[in-house]
Amino acid sequence: MIRILLTGPPQCGKTTVVQKVVARFPGRATGFYTREVRRQGIRLGFEIITLAGATALLSHVDIPGPHRVGKYGVSLENFHRVALPALKVTPGVDLVVVDEVGKMECLSPRFVAAMERLWVTPVPLLITVAAKGGGYIAALKAKPDKIQLTVTPVNRDVRPSRILELLKT
Repeated sequence: MIRILLTGPPQCGKTTVVQKVVARFPGRATGFYTREVRRQGIRLGFEIITLAGATALLSHVDIPGPHRVGKYGVSLENFHRVALPALKVTPGVDLVVVDEVGKMECLSPRFVAAMERLWVTPVPLLITVAAKGGGYIAALKAKPDKIQLTVTPVNRDVRPSRILELLKT
């Protein structure tokens, strides 16, 4: 089964590539993507958006608590409530999308366990993964039997077509 990992530096276009693939994918996809939360041009955090349309705040500068990545507090409760159910493979699902496997998401052992379960399912995976990071980020990129593509501002417009071709095989 095909496993496609998209990597690249922040703001290179990984999420945009994923959204374009999902929009053109002929089958049924499940999963989630992340989107920046901005006010007056300043990034304040990130939200989770499932392919079914559910949303929740993943991180924000105003979230207090023990789970932090840089200046952002991370809401594992929101992540577990919204993102994890979107990763369940049910009959008729032709693609699972995970955007992204990064430091915030990897704060959740439940997410890492869900990713390991996904890796062995007979359904294609399209996963974005942080360019830098140890732990599960590095472990995921070290897995065999995957196609890892780097997204850059130069190639991000042609990546969706290439990914759709790979998913046909």
